[in-house]
Amino acid sequence: MTLRLDELAVPVIGAPMAGGPTTPELVAAVNRAGGLGFLAAGYRTAGWMSEQIALVRKLTDRPYGVNLFVPSPPGDRAAVSAYRERLRPEAERWGVALPEEIGPDRDDWEAKLAALLADPVPVVSYTFGLPTAEEAAALRAVGTLQVGTVTTPEEARAAEAVGMDALGVQGPEAGGHRGTHRVADAPGELPLLELLAAVRAVTPLPLIAAGGLGDGAAIAAALRAGAVAVQLGTALLRSDESGASAAHRAALTELPETAVTRAFTGRPARGLRNAFMDRHGPYAPPAYPEVHHLTAPLRAAATRRADTDAMHLWAGTAHRLARTGPAERIVTELWRGARG
Repeated sequence: MTLRLDELAVPVIGAPMAGGPTTPELVAAVNRAGGLGFLAAGYRTAGWMSEQIALVRKLTDRPYGVNLFVPSPPGDRAAVSAYRERLRPEAERWGVALPEEIGPDRDDWEAKLAALLADPVPVVSYTFGLPTAEEAAALRAVGTLQVGTVTTPEEARAAEAVGMDALGVQGPEAGGHRGTHRVADAPGELPLLELLAAVRAVTPLPLIAAGGLGDGAAIAAALRAGAVAVQLGTALLRSDESGASAAHRAALTELPETAVTRAFTGRPARGLRNAFMDRHGPYAPPAYPEVHHLTAPLRAAATRRADTDAMHLWAGTAHRLARTGPAERIVTELWRGARG
């Protein structure tokens, strides 16, 4: 039987945070609290995804989800080259080489879909776009519930049209990448609660609220606004099961503000404001994943030296509320606070 989001014991979903913060242990911990944990398959191969799914199945017998990045069209090669030249002095200063050629990258999309059809999972969500209607129909046929990430009512209509079962409504307060369906789109600024109402006006699909939900009051407000569940990412970054680095964890309480930038990946993403964002954000082209690959050596070097002035430190607007301790306890306490 396909999972129903409105039947979760605790209407809390663990955000699929790509690049390391989400671990199988974090997925299982959210499940133990009565919520729905999610693996992040973005940036990874289909084989890695399948290995992570196997680990999750060993840790929990409850439903879980897997998030996929939808491939983006190729970016402007000339704009990427210009950005490479801007970054080159920084790379030389830190002794790293920037990639000179960045080929096509579909994030192993076709292989991931094939793996999920051959060995289905309870839930699949999509970021950066949508599957085709045929791809969605194939996953529906094997019993997988599908969630489309949307940032506007127009994207919500498109998601319903291709056969999504639910929508992840991502407000501008969210940490990490905005899930805009087109790379060049400027992300909307309608606050989450207003965005929920705008999306509800165009579709009856179940809605998951995401963005800036750091305490019980915010969770309760999102549920009152019509969401069947909330999605928490930044709120879990400091948990015991998180894969976030020590520097990232510390910066959540040390750096004062967040900003949205294309500097690190070419897509708009909210992170803790730092010098790299200020230096390069205005010049980064809307080219993803090309800019992601271009800056990868710089980001890796910054992480090795725990340099929070140059790291990508994804975080939502409620980052200062992120708690330490077991994720199961954090989810339980937040839900208790939401219930009053």
